[in-house]
Parts: sequence; C-alpha cells; structure tokens
Amino acid sequence: MEKATLGGGCFWCLEAVFSRVNGVVDVRPGYAGGNVKNPTYEEVCSDNTGHAEVVQITFDPSIITFMDILEIFFDIHDPTTPNRQGNDVGSQYRSIILYHSEEQKKISEEMIKKIEGRLGKKVVTELKPFDAFYEAEEYHHHYFERHPNQPYCRVVISPKVKKFMSHFPEKVRMEGKTTQ
Repeated sequence: MEKATLGGGCFWCLEAVFSRVNGVVDVRPGYAGGNVKNPTYEEVCSDNTGHAEVVQITFDPSIITFMDILEIFFDIHDPTTPNRQGNDVGSQYRSIILYHSEEQKKISEEMIKKIEGRLGKKVVTELKPFDAFYEAEEYHHHYFERHPNQPYCRVVISPKVKKFMSHFPEKVRMEGKTTQ
C-alpha cells in the first residue's frame, strides 16, 4: 500500500471523490503542511497555522497508480487559483501535494508541467515533502455521505463526484469494493 496526501479546496470534496476510486482503500480528511502540532478545525480556519485541508489516501498501486490519482486530483479542482476553490477562500483551501517519496515528487512535477501545457496557465499547486498529517475531527469524516442534501453538498460536492464518475468511469469502484 502507498499513501498520497493532497489538498485542493474543502476536504469534504476530495474525500467524496477519492472514496469512490477503485484501488483506494482508505481516505481520511485532515490537516497538513503547516507549523502547528495537532491543529483544530477552528485553528486551521483562522489562517494562522499554515495548514491546508487535505485528504490522506491509502491506495493499492497494483490497481491504481499515483499518476492516476493525480489525474483525478487535477481534474476535480482548479490548480490555478491561489488559496481558493470557488467560494472557499483562505490558505487552508490551497492546492497542495505533499509527496511521500522522491518518485511521487518527480511524478508530481511532470504532472504539473503537463497540466500547465494543457491549460495554458500557471499551476499554483504547492509541492512539498510530507511531514505530518493530523486527522480531522470525526464530524468531518464521510461528510458527503452523511449530509447529501445539505446545500454545500448538493451545489459543490455532488458536481465534483459526478464529474469524476463521467471523466473516469473505468476508475469508479464497483459496488463499494476494490477490484483488480
């Protein structure tokens, strides 16, 4: 198993998408990339800890590659807007890849160049080595599944999930199970 730690706006969105990816065995919302140990949601939202809202993804590389994970990641968020995704504004919503190995760093650099070429815009995704992950409070876990009719879920998260499912149908987990 391998890990990927990514931030691209609200962690509820990323968790909802990556929990549907075949080969992903676990997705945890949390905080990373900052300078405070064990931050709370309120502290991260204060914009004083340096943390981003992220998901830590555990995946089976024999089923899905890190490159595949990044293709999905860059498809479901805008990596060209600093410190925001849609109406979510603040450094905690920045686009960030916290790489776990030199290979992940290399793949991330290649993918950023590819995305910049495709978009014709500068990608502002921060790329830094993974240091620590602080799991989010329990009420953030499986937020979309527990609150599908909440306005944010209907207006922001649901379209991202549908986009993933239509752009990557071959990567959608069938019946909630990881398959080879």
